[in-house]
Amino acid sequence: QVHLVESGGGLVQAGGSLRLSCAASGNIFSINAMGWYRQAPEKQRELVAHITSIGSTNYADSVKGRFTISRDNAKNTVYLQMNSLKPEDTAVYYCNADITRRMDFRSYEYWGQGTQVTVSS
Repeated sequence: QVHLVESGGGLVQAGGSLRLSCAASGNIFSINAMGWYRQAPEKQRELVAHITSIGSTNYADSVKGRFTISRDNAKNTVYLQMNSLKPEDTAVYYCNADITRRMDFRSYEYWGQGTQVTVSS
């Protein structure tokens, strides 16, 4: 089994900052790409930021210059630093990872349970 556990969500005023963390654990051989997605009420889930195993990143246009994705491979953890938050950033944020399992060396996509981020105006 592989688990992704997110933390760091909460309520913040517009212009504030939050840092999300997502730790992977379990039957892990290697973690390939990791990313953060978000889903606002009545909207589709969208990619926020993505980072490859070698640290290449890409961002949604709406968060470029405000959000930074990073990872600590020794801790199997990905982070999302969110600055200059806006009310439109309000959503449930989900961690996503492509993980190769130790038990069979096959790769699967895993999702975290989601963490709520609410930005008040």
